[in-house]
Amino acid sequence: MSDDIATTTGNSEQSGSSALSDSTDLGHDVYQIDTRMAGYAGITAGYLIRSSRPCLVETGTATSAPVVRAALAALGIAAGDLATVVVTHIHLDHAGGAGDIAAMFPSAEIVVHEKGARHLADPARLMASARMVYGDALDVLFGSLSPVPAGRLRTLDDTGLVDLGDGRRLDSYYSPGHAKHHVGLLDSLSGDLYVGDAAGVYFPETGDLRPATPPPDFDLAVALASIGKFASIGPSRLLFSHYGPVSDVAGTLERSAEEISVWVAATRAARSAGMDLDHAVEAVRQRTLSRYAAFAADADPVVTEKFERISGAEANVSGIWHWLEGLDQAG
Repeated sequence: MSDDIATTTGNSEQSGSSALSDSTDLGHDVYQIDTRMAGYAGITAGYLIRSSRPCLVETGTATSAPVVRAALAALGIAAGDLATVVVTHIHLDHAGGAGDIAAMFPSAEIVVHEKGARHLADPARLMASARMVYGDALDVLFGSLSPVPAGRLRTLDDTGLVDLGDGRRLDSYYSPGHAKHHVGLLDSLSGDLYVGDAAGVYFPETGDLRPATPPPDFDLAVALASIGKFASIGPSRLLFSHYGPVSDVAGTLERSAEEISVWVAATRAARSAGMDLDHAVEAVRQRTLSRYAAFAADADPVVTEKFERISGAEANVSGIWHWLEGLDQAG
């Protein structure tokens, strides 16, 4: 996410929005909730599965928690009704609201991969790292992750299960590459696969798909293996946290793997040419612009700026650069 979102929040699309307008019925008792990161629409999504054991997938940021609570209330989920909250990984745009949502919904179990659980129980280190990256913009972008009581946490291993009631479940699939604490979640009834960021960032306005390869965990082989795992599961639909549902599963996952490979090749070429990181970011950005309708000459500038906010070139190239440095040191 680009820091310029923090300087333009006053122009947010959130003004005048209602909880009902933040929710979209996707069928099978699944509802997409716009979590309105930093007040903007269409950047981060959470999903309610309104089963006999209601489940929220992704909380959004800490500042999004009141938006999510209002949307859940509009969908008939009271404070004591929510059974489970699952996050695909602990990055603050996905799990930053976990502590606040846990307080708002005191009956809910908070489910996360085992490698991320300690950071939800004690987020001090995670928040300190985020503060180093984002500075004062952190408060507007994400807010502060509140601790989740350790007794409320349940961890997932390489595989796991979340009971949605009446025989319905979410099966978890460990999918690192974007982050070491990342899981994908498959709904046994709908066939929906919640992909978090492991398949990249989907932009519904233009149909673009861009990789999500931030530091420090990106690893090419692991990321491609995670995408391959998703393909082998055979989901009926992909639900992106950024942003929304996609029905062309095979084509989208193929594109996801292709995009990662293109960005890695471009970053490698920049390093081989002797560029420093700053110049490499701009070189890779320019080299890949033609792949995305959001950057076409006739594209709406608002759409272009929003796309760059969701999947910034700086974060993507930095993550690949960090991985390549590790390969050089190991070699």
